Amino acid sequence: MRDLKIANQRHPEKAGKPDNAQPQKPRWIRVKAPTGKAYNATKQIMREHRLVTVCEEAGCPNAGECWSQGHATMMIMGEICTRGCTFCNIATGRPAQLDTFEPGRVAHAVEKLNLKHVVITSVDRDDLQDGGAEHFAQTIRAVRHRSPATTIEILTPDFLKCDAAALETVVTARPDVFNHNLETVPGLYPQVRPGARYFHSLRLLQRVKEQDPTIFTKSGVMVGLGEDRKAVLQVMDDMRAAEVDFLTIGQYLQPTPKHHGIDRFVTPEEFAAYEKAAFGKGFLMVSASPLTRSSYHAGDDFERLRAARLKKRLSL
Repeated sequence: MRDLKIANQRHPEKAGKPDNAQPQKPRWIRVKAPTGKAYNATKQIMREHRLVTVCEEAGCPNAGECWSQGHATMMIMGEICTRGCTFCNIATGRPAQLDTFEPGRVAHAVEKLNLKHVVITSVDRDDLQDGGAEHFAQTIRAVRHRSPATTIEILTPDFLKCDAAALETVVTARPDVFNHNLETVPGLYPQVRPGARYFHSLRLLQRVKEQDPTIFTKSGVMVGLGEDRKAVLQVMDDMRAAEVDFLTIGQYLQPTPKHHGIDRFVTPEEFAAYEKAAFGKGFLMVSASPLTRSSYHAGDDFERLRAARLKKRLSL
């Protein structure tokens, strides 16, 4: 009884509820359903070029807003992932062979959408010797060829089962931003990201900077999974030690009842406090809000990131 009382004091929104009950979604987390001509036009281009988007596969709450602005995050190498992370809504199983024409179709779609900044991500492909690194590089080069003015942000898997050459292949293709999300605090990895290793992911980000210091590095975490503030602040310190430039923090939303449960909804005020703390630790750019996602407002954030780097250099 005493333990229940303590739990209710820590998370009053869950007071009196059974363990399997989810907290009620607050007003600040609700979004409008996607509609409009621009949204439909973006969708048509994705279908026309037979492209997969993480916006749809992961059930992103911002898809309506982004697609209405002509922005979509391309997901390459299929729609079946070899991992089984408990937070993610992307299907797990045995993927199909790589589509060698996909890089060209992505490049054509970027050109047709007239994107100034594009985000390209992928499923995990542990079935491939290089984890899909060469496919990433080919996609970057194809976009550069068709749209040389477009800045490119990639959100990669961890290449856990690959040798060092895999990361070098991607870095050599020179994306403008290299993003790899840590997703959560290390103590929750066994439940949330069982196929990954926290310190391997940190080292991956650090190695990008070692191989090409001009590439911006970016990483993100979700909150509301059961972590505490101290653990989140430690992740920030770990990221800065790895020279990560850009941090994103967003609210975890449970895709289905079978996925990892929501511990609580973090308030906008708490997100503002995280943002302030992160800037204090030296990140060039921080995006922290309930609806923040890796690619949300990525183009505008990239411009701010670039301006922040220039300001820092001028101040030295």
